[in-house]
Amino acid sequence: MKTPMKYSHQREAILNFLKDRKDHPTAETVYISIRETLPNISLGTVYRNLNQLSSCGQILRLSCDGKTDHFDACTDPHYHFVCKNCGAVKDMDMEPLSEIIEQANDSSPYFVDEVSILFSGTCDDCLN
Repeated sequence: MKTPMKYSHQREAILNFLKDRKDHPTAETVYISIRETLPNISLGTVYRNLNQLSSCGQILRLSCDGKTDHFDACTDPHYHFVCKNCGAVKDMDMEPLSEIIEQANDSSPYFVDEVSILFSGTCDDCLN
């Protein structure tokens, strides 16, 4: 559920930057890019705002390799692909499988309302 937060010019800049991206940047990439328009912003401020945005559901935090988080402004249900060679994180161009949640609920004592699937392999850039 998305909850409103107090307005912040820095947070708005970070969110707008992410909305224009499809490559799921890291916090460091966000920081380097945001500094071009907000030169006084600190890396800590970027991390804090990314944490707030992901905690309230405005962006997704993707932990793909257990080391570096990537961020995605698209919060609609979709799947991701991570390249084992270069570490790129990309959206999978396929419809979410709604029946997977039904199957999980039918076969377990849990209530499942969300699923996260991460595909891995070699991206098109590395294949070429």
